[in-house]
Amino acid sequence: MKTKGYAVLAAKQDLVPFDFSRRELRPDDVALDISFAGICHSDIHQAREEWGPAIFPMVPGHEIAGVVTEIGGAVTKFKVGDRIGVGVFVDSCRKCSSCLAGLQQYCVEGMTGTYNGYERDGKTVAQGGYSDKFVVNQDYAVKIPGNLDMSGVAPLLCAGITLYSPLRHWNAGPGKKVGIIGLGGLGHMGTKFAAALGAHTTVFSHSPEKEADAKAMGADDFISTKDPKTLAFLPADFDLILNTVSADINIEDYLKLLKLDGTLVVIGLPGKPYSVNVPTLLGARRSLSGSMIGGMPQLQEMLDFCGEHNILSDVEVIDPSYINEAYDRTVKSDVKYRFVIDASKF
Repeated sequence: MKTKGYAVLAAKQDLVPFDFSRRELRPDDVALDISFAGICHSDIHQAREEWGPAIFPMVPGHEIAGVVTEIGGAVTKFKVGDRIGVGVFVDSCRKCSSCLAGLQQYCVEGMTGTYNGYERDGKTVAQGGYSDKFVVNQDYAVKIPGNLDMSGVAPLLCAGITLYSPLRHWNAGPGKKVGIIGLGGLGHMGTKFAAALGAHTTVFSHSPEKEADAKAMGADDFISTKDPKTLAFLPADFDLILNTVSADINIEDYLKLLKLDGTLVVIGLPGKPYSVNVPTLLGARRSLSGSMIGGMPQLQEMLDFCGEHNILSDVEVIDPSYINEAYDRTVKSDVKYRFVIDASKF
């Protein structure tokens, strides 16, 4: 299947137009025309080989929203014309305890990433969503509710599920106090979800000018962390705090804000290890944990929840020719709150 996209041909180079071929449909596959593809900060890390050796040429992109154009002979989940989404992975072993529990993101053998990796045959290089077409096994795609704008849906396939999953796992809801550290591509989704789930939601941000945005997204409180000393005067009454930032912060300051049995979940990837004072954990039976995206059942659950509550990512839609500028602006946090590529322009 002839496909047009944008690829980075070598580490740290700009992305350029790139023609390549997708595989022909297998019996369980669906083909889709991509409508919109989100730009995730992890795309930038991998394209610039900041997370270790990468595979080039690389077509990034794992926030994919599109329309089914063809189905394999054994497909029962979708039909031509369906609006579907593809996220961070496109396969897994399907037989380990995690996969059988619908937690494919924690596949014991390792999930198959949407790009910058090999498919299960160990030979085919997976290429991502910065393109006009895609082919995926039906079990690794989800239905998009008809009332949601596709451009705002695309980032839900990574940024959205990354925040929805821990909020559900730690039972965010009425009577719970939830803190969101950072109001960026991840944090703004966490704010919307926590508020929609009924939790008392507080945003911690070093950008005071984002307070109005946070409140508009449903936040009850906004704490400016421009002066870190501010945190020392807050009560320890949070049930759950989600750290969405990758910047090096003093995690201890936030652990102290947790009540008895409270949990701080790390979602962003810091550049160096955190230093934790163990007595801070012991003193109130606090927990420090982590969370990574969500499995296929929860990905569909999240999209259905978004359909019910009309939740979308706040996006700036761009032409493919603007991808390199978008990368630079993303690194500078100069976007509210995710860039999304109009794939019809490839």
